[in-house]
Amino acid sequence: MKIWIDADAAPRDVKEVVFRAAARLEIETVLVANSAQPIPRSAVTVRSVIVRQGANVADEYIVVHSQPGDLAVTADIPLAAQLVDKKVAVIDPRGDEYNDSNIAARLSMRDFLDELRGTGAATGGAAPYNAKDKKAFAASFDRLLTKLVKQADQFK
Repeated sequence: MKIWIDADAAPRDVKEVVFRAAARLEIETVLVANSAQPIPRSAVTVRSVIVRQGANVADEYIVVHSQPGDLAVTADIPLAAQLVDKKVAVIDPRGDEYNDSNIAARLSMRDFLDELRGTGAATGGAAPYNAKDKKAFAASFDRLLTKLVKQADQFK
């Protein structure tokens, strides 16, 4: 099992939560980004992959290299949809889990809002990331990670 982080847009707080869990559980964690990502020296199970510049290059890398049973952190809904189809667990930086029961609706809403923005409509954006979001992410991430670790242990 690996943890994948779509790292270009992931908040620092999210990365720190993941780094601590990865160290505690000794889980390989991969940050994928178009630029170098800082990794604390203490995060020995964490590595960074820098992909070439371009739209969705980091997403493609994660899709190609992830495996069923892995866990990915991303706010990118089209990426999340591809990973859910691949049986990778997916959580966004605000603690929302993407899964078979909700990804189609989320993707549809995302596409609708993207279409509205294309017409010039102001749809607003996400609120700034805050302590409440970090707490929600940490709780959901811990719950999901615990479940995945138990499942992985059953297949050893």
